[in-house]
Amino acid sequence: MTADKTTPSHDQVIAATRLWLQRAVIGLNLCPFAKGVHGKGLVRYVVSDAQDEEELLGDLERELQVLLAAPPEEVDTTLLIHPMALIAFTDFVRFLDLVEVVLRTQRLQGVLQVASFHPDYVFADSEVDDITNFTNRSPFPTLHLLREASLDRAVAAFPEAAAIYERNMQTLRELGHAGWRELGVGAPSDIKE
Repeated sequence: MTADKTTPSHDQVIAATRLWLQRAVIGLNLCPFAKGVHGKGLVRYVVSDAQDEEELLGDLERELQVLLAAPPEEVDTTLLIHPMALIAFTDFVRFLDLVEVVLRTQRLQGVLQVASFHPDYVFADSEVDDITNFTNRSPFPTLHLLREASLDRAVAAFPEAAAIYERNMQTLRELGHAGWRELGVGAPSDIKE
């Protein structure tokens, strides 16, 4: 794949995603569990070349199996980044229903789960420009594959896990749009999404 204004290289995609993880997710403590797995090098970054839902579904199915087969002490979680598929947030949201079907058909519910991040993420009943949407805004559309057992351990170690959502909303409100822009965690400026 050659890099140009519309097609980011895998290295660019991973670098932007890693920067977002470090500055926003960990830096703002949006996920108190992320720091440990990142610090131990247990996050697998996978860039999908998929350009449509069917190709992305194939990549998702493969990556679920890779994560399932990998020892947790080597790979605890996977970020499946797909910069050329599901660019429109409405398409991305519809695709999440298919993700649930894949988890069910592969009998992975209760074993693995998938969280979602997107550059244009909007929570239901939220305005597009509401700063609280940025808790789930990533440089590129991303599916976060997680082990349920790891999540259960993390929640047990963090007794106030239920309060994370509300705390994140407050953090983003205090940061504001200008503060978010200062983090510099969007897609590289030479890449057109």
